[in-house]
Amino acid sequence: MSSRFAAQLVVTVTPADVGQRVSLRRRLPTGEYSDVVGILESWSDGTLTVRRRTDEIVTIAESVLAAGKVVPPMPPRRPRTA
Repeated sequence: MSSRFAAQLVVTVTPADVGQRVSLRRRLPTGEYSDVVGILESWSDGTLTVRRRTDEIVTIAESVLAAGKVVPPMPPRRPRTA
């Protein structure tokens, strides 16, 4: 990631956003980034818990957050037509 983009990474999510759908970017031990999108289930003792749409629970240490924001709810799925 170039320094031009690194300056734009901002965490605007707070513990008050529990229950909201969020998009979080975290720095992995390799130095790469990974994104997690889902419902912020909890934020306690420096750990965020996010439930993805697959019901997978992801825990993220607050210390590795690089960016994060509240995003709109996922639109309802359209019924499939045959």
